[in-house]
Amino acid sequence: MSDLDQLTQSLARNLRRWRNDRGFTLDTLAARAGVSRGMIIQIEQARTNPSVGTTVKLADALGVPITTLLDHEQGPRVRLAPPDQAVRMWSTDAGSAGTLLVGTEARGPLELWHWTLMPGDGSASDPHPEGTAELLHVTAGTLTLVVDGEERTVPAGTSAAFAGNAPHAYRNDGTEPAEMTLAVSLPPVR
Repeated sequence: MSDLDQLTQSLARNLRRWRNDRGFTLDTLAARAGVSRGMIIQIEQARTNPSVGTTVKLADALGVPITTLLDHEQGPRVRLAPPDQAVRMWSTDAGSAGTLLVGTEARGPLELWHWTLMPGDGSASDPHPEGTAELLHVTAGTLTLVVDGEERTVPAGTSAAFAGNAPHAYRNDGTEPAEMTLAVSLPPVR
């Protein structure tokens, strides 16, 4: 498959996914983006390569970066956010601060968890519904995160984001307790 074919397929898949995730009909997206319904249909069926301007309009209307629409990765992805990529959003002279650790495009019900995993212990999860996103931040120890069979080592201070619609597990393969804060965003009930 050529790079252009891969880009066309990725855009088709991602546009359809994000339009459905947002609950937009073809007509709603067309009105929000200022792009014809017919053009959106052609893009979603991978029958055309739209201009950069059209792609930007669609991304803006969906509220996602253009890179999200062009992303060729398939399946559940894990994005690790090392401590040096955290963004301090505000601080005061007194030492107070707010730091954005990791984010996701998800919407819907949101759960916040605190987990402690003792050495050698773990927890596996069946896939959640399509559209579920999980964010975690390891505060102590080292976590082994397994998503769709792929293992990632997540040391203290590191955050991760991944789609929760694949089998996933949390393990502590270390010798000291691992602690994490976990947020689970579920898709809205329709």
